[in-house]
Amino acid sequence: MTSYKELLKQREALEQQISEARRRELSDAISQVRALVAEFGLTTQDVFPTGRARSATAGTKVAPKYRNPATGETWTGRGKAPKWIQNENREQFAI
Repeated sequence: MTSYKELLKQREALEQQISEARRRELSDAISQVRALVAEFGLTTQDVFPTGRARSATAGTKVAPKYRNPATGETWTGRGKAPKWIQNENREQFAI
């Protein structure tokens, strides 16, 4: 059985090996990326586009499905139901 100090020395040696291996592989990866960017003429915008793409339906209004006959207030059927339609048969308010 190995002692605590020996295990710490082994861990330190492994961490050093891991660090050196990462540096080597990172250097190789950067070289490959630079070669691909040069080969295809890529820009930073091609590789790292800004923002998120919006869906075609994002931000569009939804037609109301229900109307309160007393006030004319409408509700699309999405989100929390308004008080005038809660615990009621929604068919009677359908547009």
